[in-house]
Amino acid sequence: MLTEFYIAFATVCFTLLGLWIIVVQTRHADWRRLSLYRRRAYGVALHFSIPGVMGLLALIDPVSTQLWRTTFAIAAAGGAVVLLLVRGPAPTWIGMAAYGVAVMLYILIAVVAIAPRIVRDLGIASLPIRVEAVLLTALVFVGVNVAWLLLFDDTSTPARAPDR
Repeated sequence: MLTEFYIAFATVCFTLLGLWIIVVQTRHADWRRLSLYRRRAYGVALHFSIPGVMGLLALIDPVSTQLWRTTFAIAAAGGAVVLLLVRGPAPTWIGMAAYGVAVMLYILIAVVAIAPRIVRDLGIASLPIRVEAVLLTALVFVGVNVAWLLLFDDTSTPARAPDR
C-alpha cells in the first residue's frame, strides 16, 4: 500500500480545496448571480475534495484491497456522475476538454477499482493501487487547470445573463 503517498496526497487535495474556497470568496460577487458559475465552482471543489476523500479512505486499512477497491469505485463513479451533472458549458474548448478528461479519469479509476486485473491484462507491470495513484494525481492536475480557467473566465459576457 502507498500509505505515505496517500497521506501526502490527501493533505495536498484538502489544501487545494481550502485555497479554492478562498478564490470562491474573492469571486463570490461575480459568481453568485449565475448558476453556471456556481455549478462550475462546485465542480472545481469536487476536483479536490473527492480525490482527497479517496486518499483518506485508502488510509483506513492500508492492507485491505477490498476497502480501497470498494471506496474508490463508489467515489470515482459518483465523481464522474456529479461532474457531468454540474459541469455546464465551458466557454473554451480547453475547458470542455478538461472536464471530459476529468470524467474519463474518474471512469478509469472506477474500472481499475472494480476490475484490477485489467492493469495486468493491459501489460502494465504495476500494482492497481499504484495505477490509481497516478490517475488520481492526473485528476488533481486537471482540477488545478479547470480552477485556473474558471478563475479568469469573464463573467460579463453578454451571453451569460443573470438567472434569478
